[in-house]
Amino acid sequence: MMNEEQKGENDYLESHNRDKGNYLILHNDDVHDFEYVINSLIGICNHDKIQAEQCAYLVHYSGKCNIKKGSYSELQEMKIELENRGLEVSLI
Repeated sequence: MMNEEQKGENDYLESHNRDKGNYLILHNDDVHDFEYVINSLIGICNHDKIQAEQCAYLVHYSGKCNIKKGSYSELQEMKIELENRGLEVSLI
């Protein structure tokens, strides 16, 4: 049986893990070139060059790609910045 402290820690971990379960998805468009998308992913999502390139190709060939997983508030900021660059993104 859990004591109150353990129950509180368990509730916090469940809440924290739930907050980390959101995805930022980049959608394909016919407007932006690969370099623009790659540089945006590096600058905003902190991707390294290889990761950004892989995401750009996945988006191009598959139509969309999960580009980041994290808390809603963290991803919402990135979503706004990517949208400000004209990229089509969604947050689930």
